[in-house]
Amino acid sequence: MPAVQLLLLACLVGGVGARTAKFQKANDRSGRRQYTFSVASPSESSCPEQGQAMSAIQELQRESSEQRATLESTKARLSSLEALLHRLTSGQPAAPLETQQGLQSELEALRREREQLETQTRELESAYSNLVRDKSALEEEKRQLQAENEDLARRLESSSQEVASLRRGQCPQAHSSSQDVPSGSREGCGELVWVGEPITLRTAETITGKYGVWMRDPQAAFPYTPETTWRIDTVGTDIRQVFEYDLIRQFTQGYPSKVHVLPRPLESTGAVVYRGSLYFQAAESRTVLRYDLRTETLKAEKEIPGAGYHGQFPYSWGGYTDIDLAVDEIGLWVIYSTEAAKGAIVLSKLNPETLELEQTWETNIRKQSVANAFIICGTLYTVSSYSSPDATVNFAYDTGTGSSKALTVPFKNRYKYSSMIDYNPLERKLFAWDNFNMVSYDIKLSPM
Repeated sequence: MPAVQLLLLACLVGGVGARTAKFQKANDRSGRRQYTFSVASPSESSCPEQGQAMSAIQELQRESSEQRATLESTKARLSSLEALLHRLTSGQPAAPLETQQGLQSELEALRREREQLETQTRELESAYSNLVRDKSALEEEKRQLQAENEDLARRLESSSQEVASLRRGQCPQAHSSSQDVPSGSREGCGELVWVGEPITLRTAETITGKYGVWMRDPQAAFPYTPETTWRIDTVGTDIRQVFEYDLIRQFTQGYPSKVHVLPRPLESTGAVVYRGSLYFQAAESRTVLRYDLRTETLKAEKEIPGAGYHGQFPYSWGGYTDIDLAVDEIGLWVIYSTEAAKGAIVLSKLNPETLELEQTWETNIRKQSVANAFIICGTLYTVSSYSSPDATVNFAYDTGTGSSKALTVPFKNRYKYSSMIDYNPLERKLFAWDNFNMVSYDIKLSPM
């Protein structure tokens, strides 16, 4: 190769040469490169044209550089192989092997991390799938509940119409203060003749539930139904919590759907729910309040003229039961006493919207001599004892005739401390709170 370069250089320096000479290159069968100069005749110059010679030189230089780089690379690889061979023959571990072991450890660690990430990914995907499935189930349950609510609303409207029909055609009607309640009883509103055994629905969990009141609305208004139940534990000095249960099973299992906090504390166990409102006595006062359960606001309040309160004229068991509200087929009532009545039970019919007193009756039954009272079809009934297992419904006062009479209808205080007894005209049952226990009683009324 250097000889060829010298020949070309001589031609360039000498400045001689014909214009018809040619320079060629090619590989022979063994792969070696051959360079050839050819002229048209022996008399022509043996040197190629100057431009072709320069091009050939540059190409030769490039090939030389490439071969030199290849050689250097081969030498470097050979040195590495020699060093590796030396270490192997001398018993020393090769550096690439140590590096390989380190890389292998890192690779194993990465594999473990990848497996952990894949496991976590599978768990997250499974959890996500479960959430999507639960969401679908909840949405379906919501649709079913909405359908049930609509059905209950239709049934409630139908029940309200039936109750209104009963009130018009079968039971005494409410009248203004200038009128008397019609005397006598009509079909479906006879005299109480039997009270069944108590059925225990729920037991209070804490000492605050020794006394209390539980209620259902006999004329429920949307969004409530006849099944909606309210409960108040009344042991304490600042009673404001009202537990609300959408379904009876929620009530019996102790899972409230809502807890109301009253704007003013109530006193004792005389509260009732009627037409979507809670009616109760404000603490340490003779004032009765109407609290709208849907809007959670006070709608009306009324002081009961001359009514005893905070222990002046309670029932025989005490508990500040001076003012006791009640509901029957006719409407809303309040049971109390006054100084003027000398402790005898006074009974007033209330307007459920304004709480104005529509009509008042004074009985001859001493309030502190009876354990509790309730009203059925305009007739007041009292219970003889709050603690005796074998008590009786001992008096009845008919607002239609203004007369009272003694009764001996058996009444069981199973848990020996009944602090609340109320009548539900829709279910035709008595609701009671007996020493932590919420119970109900079936009843029978005499035919006309």
